[in-house]
Amino acid sequence: MNVHVFQHVPFEDIGSMALWCAERQATVTYTRFFESDHLPDLDAVDLLIVMGGPMSVNDEDQFPWLKLEKAFIREAVERGVAIVGLCLGAQLIASALGSRVYPNGQKEIGWFSVAAVRGHDEVFQLPDEVTVFQWHGETFDLPRGAVHLAQSAACIHQAFQVGENVIALQFHLETMPETVEDMIQHCGDELVGGTYIQTADEMRATSRDVYETVNKWMGDVLSYVMR
Repeated sequence: MNVHVFQHVPFEDIGSMALWCAERQATVTYTRFFESDHLPDLDAVDLLIVMGGPMSVNDEDQFPWLKLEKAFIREAVERGVAIVGLCLGAQLIASALGSRVYPNGQKEIGWFSVAAVRGHDEVFQLPDEVTVFQWHGETFDLPRGAVHLAQSAACIHQAFQVGENVIALQFHLETMPETVEDMIQHCGDELVGGTYIQTADEMRATSRDVYETVNKWMGDVLSYVMR
């Protein structure tokens, strides 16, 4: 299995997904856009993982590689490649498929609950409710033909699925304790208070059980798109 990762900043790596890949003896390669915009041969990619980052999908003037990345994602969707997008990655999938990405009503930073949206049987089934790690200020409209998978009190569009093997998650299921610490260290200036903005100490106090739960669901998402 060949897994390719689109990484946008050094401090947002694949987290618990590294173990899932290792257990399957997957070959993992990267495009690290903060170093180079060299893209892989799409024919050699079995699974594309699109990570998060503090930039906006609309910042094409500041980050010209965003146009290249969106075009690659669009082609990957059209060709049936398995794709998982996380946070910015979910927004990039939405944008690549023609949907608008724009500021959410309020930022959502910390550990908060998301609820599954039911009504479609032939899609990935998230739990009725699960506590997940969030760090975003933008949201997206659902792409045409996408199935809405999850919502939260602060943000309606939390997850969607396109076809059989493309899943976009506004939240982070790959989160490990070091992930949270890295986010606090590099993006802590955003912790300015708000209904859905936790303090650094509140985020750090999360129990090991919560991490184990979200990491299990992350593995389930990856296995689903690769089934």
